[in-house]
Amino acid sequence: MNFLKILKKSVIDSQFYVSIMGTLFAVFFMEEQNTFRFPTVFLILITYFSGYLYTKYQHTKHFFKILIFNGVAGFICALLIIYNHNEVRLLKWFIIVVLGLLYNSFFLDVYIRKIPLLKVFYVGLVWGLVNCWLTLPQFNFPIFFISFFFITALVLPFDIRDMKKDRVQTFPQLIGIQNTKYIAYLLIFISNILSIFYLKYDYAVAFFLTGIVTYILIYFSENERDDAYFSFGVESCSALPFLFLGIMEYF
Repeated sequence: MNFLKILKKSVIDSQFYVSIMGTLFAVFFMEEQNTFRFPTVFLILITYFSGYLYTKYQHTKHFFKILIFNGVAGFICALLIIYNHNEVRLLKWFIIVVLGLLYNSFFLDVYIRKIPLLKVFYVGLVWGLVNCWLTLPQFNFPIFFISFFFITALVLPFDIRDMKKDRVQTFPQLIGIQNTKYIAYLLIFISNILSIFYLKYDYAVAFFLTGIVTYILIYFSENERDDAYFSFGVESCSALPFLFLGIMEYF
């Protein structure tokens, strides 16, 4: 039990886990497009990690330390891009970082997280841009919409988890838990259909298997469930396409 508590605090609560999940989601599409490069993987991981740290700790006594960390992380990311890519990639990265700041920054009078119902779509937008734009020479619309619909669906269970404490209106508060699940099912279905038409066969199969697992986790999502169900179980779904692909290629 103590080991699980330490694991949750050091990996999941530290925002490192969600950063790895987002990075593996991006790697899946990089592999599908034959654009995999380790500097890009490090760039995405550092960007996700620093962004989630900023969001979590901006209202705490640790915020100044996080700002210093993010400054160093931003410098490292810029160096990774300059030495391994080009100025266009640097501009893409900068735009995505700004979009992340607009999501939740205390110095703004109105930020995205304060706007009712918009949060779930905005997270899908940013993750989609990482997968279809930052890692590729040109904007890839199929990958954007596959990512956008899938990630938007994954955010909805977290709104179910937080529906009793969210101060900004969310879908579960507005239309109820069951109808929120129906929306998530539909988004996963659309994402899977797009993957069948636009991804290579093995990648489409891996994504389809991910959809099945995700359906099950969404089905059992309830407000009363332990936080680990969402922060570990549901969060892991974004890494499943990469993991299923690896299992398929191994066997």
